[in-house]
Amino acid sequence: MTVHTLDTGLFKLDGGAMFGVVPKSMWQKLVPADDNNMCTWALRCLLVEDGNRLLLVDTGIGSKQDDKFRGHFYLHGDDTLENSLQQRGFTSSDITDVFLTHLHFDHCGGAVVRTPDDKLQLAFPNAMYWSNQAHWDWAVTPNPREKASFLKENILPIQESGQLQFLSSSAGVPTALSSIREIMYVDGHTEKMMLPVLSYKGRTLAFVADLIPSAAHVPLPYVMGYDVRPLMTMQEKEHLLQRAAAENWVLVLEHDAQHECITVQHTERGIRVAESFRLADL
Repeated sequence: MTVHTLDTGLFKLDGGAMFGVVPKSMWQKLVPADDNNMCTWALRCLLVEDGNRLLLVDTGIGSKQDDKFRGHFYLHGDDTLENSLQQRGFTSSDITDVFLTHLHFDHCGGAVVRTPDDKLQLAFPNAMYWSNQAHWDWAVTPNPREKASFLKENILPIQESGQLQFLSSSAGVPTALSSIREIMYVDGHTEKMMLPVLSYKGRTLAFVADLIPSAAHVPLPYVMGYDVRPLMTMQEKEHLLQRAAAENWVLVLEHDAQHECITVQHTERGIRVAESFRLADL
């Protein structure tokens, strides 16, 4: 099995929203903001080659949104999902499975593309798309807090394609996703976000999505204002970090523009980052 990170571009979000109750005087030392209080974040995905399966975890924002939408988030950088796949020797047709940690637009937008004649279709025509029933129901009937993050054009084409499959915490991991050792279901950021955990090169690799979006979010109080249940996020994050510190896990960070992977360790101030490195250097 070979695992790659895929960079799909950069975007900006408000620093206060990304760090919740933590004051700017503290977080700006870790992630500097521009004059509009916006910080730069990555849109990083994971690609897993395993036998005849090619698994893509999350898809970034994609490119089908209009200029007004893109302007809100200052999309920039030269990387795209398509180019990153090509750099690894693959095309969108090679993907067999798309694992969506959750359906916020910056994680699933690249799963659907807009054709030149303005139709929506799956970006990965030969892939099975994986979500779970509880999160899917949460996304298609969104609450007012998350409504702007769940976009119909990202979600409904997947459902209409006939290529959508639901995972279940009680049923375990299906054979098609056998490269995934464990799926952690967490509810603080949004209902039933899924974090895939893999065994790779003798290590445990966890793609932590929006539970720990960046290395700056490792301290427990550093919780995003976007989270629907912030106290639950803190509990879930503490549980994962305790395991990660005890077993020397590699955490792959989806939104950290500077740090791709980290390990963590116990310190006098609590669990903190131990090392930062690229997955290719593992």
